[in-house]
Amino acid sequence: MKILLLSPPTISAIKAIVGTTGPPLGLAYLASMVRDGHDIHIVDSLAEDYTYEDVDRIIRSYDPDVIGITSTTSMIPDAYTVAKMAKKHNENVKIVIGGPHVTFVPEKTFKECPCIDFIVRGEGEITFKQLIDALEKNRDVSNILGLSINMGGKIKNNPPRPLIKDVDTIPMPSYDLLPMEKYQVDGVRFGTVMTSRGCPFNCAFCSSSLQFGKRWRGHSDSRVIEELKYLHEKYRIHEIEFLDDTFTLNRPRAIRITKRIVEEGLDISWTASSRVDLFNEEIAQSLKRGGCHTVYFGIESGSKRTLDFIGKRITPEQSLAAVKKAKKYKLRALGAFIIGFPDETKKDIKKTIKFSKRVGVDYAQFTIATPYPGTRLWNYSLSKNLILSFNWRKYTTLDPVMKLKNFTSQQITKLLQKAYISFYIRPLYLIKDLILRKGFIFRRAIPSAIKMASSVMKGD
Repeated sequence: MKILLLSPPTISAIKAIVGTTGPPLGLAYLASMVRDGHDIHIVDSLAEDYTYEDVDRIIRSYDPDVIGITSTTSMIPDAYTVAKMAKKHNENVKIVIGGPHVTFVPEKTFKECPCIDFIVRGEGEITFKQLIDALEKNRDVSNILGLSINMGGKIKNNPPRPLIKDVDTIPMPSYDLLPMEKYQVDGVRFGTVMTSRGCPFNCAFCSSSLQFGKRWRGHSDSRVIEELKYLHEKYRIHEIEFLDDTFTLNRPRAIRITKRIVEEGLDISWTASSRVDLFNEEIAQSLKRGGCHTVYFGIESGSKRTLDFIGKRITPEQSLAAVKKAKKYKLRALGAFIIGFPDETKKDIKKTIKFSKRVGVDYAQFTIATPYPGTRLWNYSLSKNLILSFNWRKYTTLDPVMKLKNFTSQQITKLLQKAYISFYIRPLYLIKDLILRKGFIFRRAIPSAIKMASSVMKGD
């Protein structure tokens, strides 16, 4: 069978700001599952700057039997456009879609786009493989776990699929089917690696624990090193971003991996994420020795009241301590902050903006609380009738889509802009940057922050 795996053309605020995008690892994992005996092609429209016309041309030329589309919430209208385009070319082509959005709203997805034949819910590798095998042999698909089926007049949601216990059984992503030369910043190629799946936490705004389970499952140390060596040796990649929800969740394993990086002589630098309550001096020192240069902390808020609503299970004091440890070992810290939860007050948001500067992070990312399907925030917003728009394109974390108790949409948008300007345009901050980082923030982060603030205001 000829299988086309596709990330649709879309508008990306991240690419507009930093000039690049990361590889669609989900598609690369699926490709590895079904490569034997099939002709597989991956299209990363965002990396290739493809238009709908380009994708239409590729579909007509390749003429696939199956098209698998990945999509986030804000991309879903683009996925629908591609599905309709493909069916117009060949009404018999099977359209399969997966990703966090469709996992949680399959009925709504089929209703919005009847051209879609199947939805792969949750962790998709085994479900997709079984679907391809069944389609190839013209077998019944009604018992494939994790699959939702468009049956014309009705929808069949098969029972969910149990999570893969041993993630080492999942083949390494098919990087060779991706345009690896496109993933670079300032001429430096970078790669992305996911060393684990699952999150035992349940933050209100995040669907990760529902998509990949609450039980953490990590690749073996050897598998992680094998993947890093492959990217380094085959594609000359020296910069890695670990995509794990929390790279340091299993601290002994994280330390072992950093030691193996050094022992193998891997010439790479990298970034990873950590919860502030799981970050200690041993981890900080180990990450630095292993080549890590930046740690991503989900700090979220400077207000304990907001942190309690989120269910983050951390305190501002823990954030201060974690960033201090990172700085001690010369690790840069990126703090993520969210404003605009339903009952937040002006005092809460002021605390967050003030705390972003006091906590000591090098970079700050501010977003507006967004009720993505499947999250506790989504269920809360539906139950309270707070959803302002089901225009999925607005679900970018830069556009307000929730009714707030104490702010209008225009007010929360302006507060987001204020947060960026307040953090990055500070005299002492800029002087320190010029002396210690040779103007890195001034040259790179501030233009990006200004672009982000401008983007926010354009959506006002």
